[in-house]
Amino acid sequence: MLSKQEYIKKTEKNIYKTYNRYPIVFDHGEGVYLYDTEGKEYLDFAAGIAVMGLGYHDKEFDEALKNQVDKLLHTSNLFYNVPSVEAGELLLKASGMEKVFFTNSGTEAIEGALKIARRYAYNKDKSHDHEIIAMNHSFHGRSLGALSVTGNDHYQEPFKPLIPGIRFAEYNDLDSVKALMNEKTCGIILETIQGEGGIYPASEEFLKGVKALCEEYDALLILDEIQCGMGRTGSMFAWQKFGVKPDVMTTAKALGNGVPIGAFLATGKAATAMVPGDHGTTYGGNPFVTAAAAKVLEIFEKREIVKHVREVGEYLWEKLEDIMAEHDVILAHRGAGLIQGLEFSIPAAPLVERALLEEQLVIISAGANVIRMVPPLIVTKEQVDTMIKKMKTILKEQI
Repeated sequence: MLSKQEYIKKTEKNIYKTYNRYPIVFDHGEGVYLYDTEGKEYLDFAAGIAVMGLGYHDKEFDEALKNQVDKLLHTSNLFYNVPSVEAGELLLKASGMEKVFFTNSGTEAIEGALKIARRYAYNKDKSHDHEIIAMNHSFHGRSLGALSVTGNDHYQEPFKPLIPGIRFAEYNDLDSVKALMNEKTCGIILETIQGEGGIYPASEEFLKGVKALCEEYDALLILDEIQCGMGRTGSMFAWQKFGVKPDVMTTAKALGNGVPIGAFLATGKAATAMVPGDHGTTYGGNPFVTAAAAKVLEIFEKREIVKHVREVGEYLWEKLEDIMAEHDVILAHRGAGLIQGLEFSIPAAPLVERALLEEQLVIISAGANVIRMVPPLIVTKEQVDTMIKKMKTILKEQI
């Protein structure tokens, strides 16, 4: 095995430089802990950016992947395969949607969702001047289509011009959405909880109002549940808490527990908008990735993961409220379940770095001054206590 510095040196030499990485080389994981190449143990409250819902080295999950490797990895979508049927059925049951398309990532799921909205409108009037309303401070991905509906100029500026016909409203401000609605509007896209934008949950009033506007104008409501879905809020999907069912939704991240898979799902009028030839993918929905998703969904139900998230999420909320009360530098606390954020009056980056390098605690930021807590969904109350102890040490030293 190479030394840590040798791994870092080779990465910097060979891998395209689009990330600023921390000087840690992780080697393996167990439960909610990560271990680096030097044997140090890290408590993980980031879960690979909300991906590792079942944590690391879940034996039942790992065994399902090993079994599928021995059977079949890929065939293309020219043929049927057993795991995709099983995963599709379980995902539709969990979401209450009607149709699913498996992608390779969350970004690709967004691309498909946008295409459904455009196709639905085109089917009605054969026009190409339709518009989509997105939200400021949103994040939907890095491809040109997903970037076009990401309401952050920092991400967009180097890659303009983006796709046309996108207009931006203010999140949780229904009047700002109403001001943009017209006969050309074919869809409204938003995160049920804004993740990268700072952990801002949509209000029930806002969601219901946007849904009503979509029905009034015969536009499609697209809810991005890539980060906040798959049980993370204490509901399988965050919108289910409010009963505001979207026409189209996207999911990814924890759906594969580390295996790259995403999906867009549609119901009602959106479920039949596209026809054969409108969309495709070579790898999407192949036997390996859908075997992973099927096993994740099976485990979620069998182990009552969502119920566990509600219980531990409430405990995490109480503990973060306590720590906020003790430190004036913490301005706000937002979120639900196991997606929670603390907003600071100082930059978050130094706190994140100190947590990692000094306390072996993995946390991540959301924007410039918010620390985001998105641990594996199997995290325990005792591990929450350990995290709080480490956070208090960081805050005592930093402030």
